[in-house]
Amino acid sequence: MRLSMRDGSGLGGVGRVVVMGVLLLLPACASPRRLATPEAALESSMASPSGLYRIEFIRADAKDAARLQRAVEHALPRLERWGTLREPITLKVMPDHASLEAATQQHGVDWLRAWGRYDELLVQAPSTWGVAGATQPQLNELILHELTHNLMYQLSADRLGWSRKQIPLWFREGMASYTAEQSYRWVTLEEIARHLERFPQSEPLRNPAELYRDDANLLYGVAHQAFAFLLQRYGEDSVRALLREMKGGKNFPEAFEATIGLSPESFVRDFTRYVRWRGFRSTRATPRAVEPRD
Repeated sequence: MRLSMRDGSGLGGVGRVVVMGVLLLLPACASPRRLATPEAALESSMASPSGLYRIEFIRADAKDAARLQRAVEHALPRLERWGTLREPITLKVMPDHASLEAATQQHGVDWLRAWGRYDELLVQAPSTWGVAGATQPQLNELILHELTHNLMYQLSADRLGWSRKQIPLWFREGMASYTAEQSYRWVTLEEIARHLERFPQSEPLRNPAELYRDDANLLYGVAHQAFAFLLQRYGEDSVRALLREMKGGKNFPEAFEATIGLSPESFVRDFTRYVRWRGFRSTRATPRAVEPRD
């Protein structure tokens, strides 16, 4: 999903894939300040070996659409550590925050900036992110996070089945945050350990819904650290294998156990003990450490 932040893959083969980034006019779902007479569609073309995409927007958001195009071009090569998009992605520029909330049915989530599905990505126009709008690095980071969701869904399922794979929030958001290198945004392992000491009944991995609106910093921090712990213990190949198992028909719990060798519940217990006992202070706790790729 999203920035400040939040949520839900590829043209394989040899050679170069030509990408047509079609910039279309979005119908009148805009706010009153942006409603205008219908205008002709705009088009742009580009090339990437990583996947196809198009951007839809109203003419008033043309500059935002151009910045989104740059962010996608920045993100696509970085997604290749996991795979390539299998179907085209449509990025829709939502004119303001209210239109994003209406389109996603997520109300009262002020920090929401984008929402990713199987082959669609809704993004609030970057120029409306606060008083000054978004910087290009902020936008690059958000789009990389969101496209990781799109890629994960496409690598693990088809258009009809992606939302039924039972992928837990910690894995969805952890993979996206890790890929976008966002650990600096969230709470540290030490802060998570202190939270668990203060609230021993808290289970942010098992019951994330209670944190989504009120403590996204903790929610995303725990997800990021749990996914990093998974990679440290079992490596990136295990994640790619897990996605392939889901694509082959398994849901997340069965695919996880088939590739990792333990149930998701056992993994959550292992990670929780690791944090409570502050195993992160000892390199012995993560013997198979894998450094993040650039």
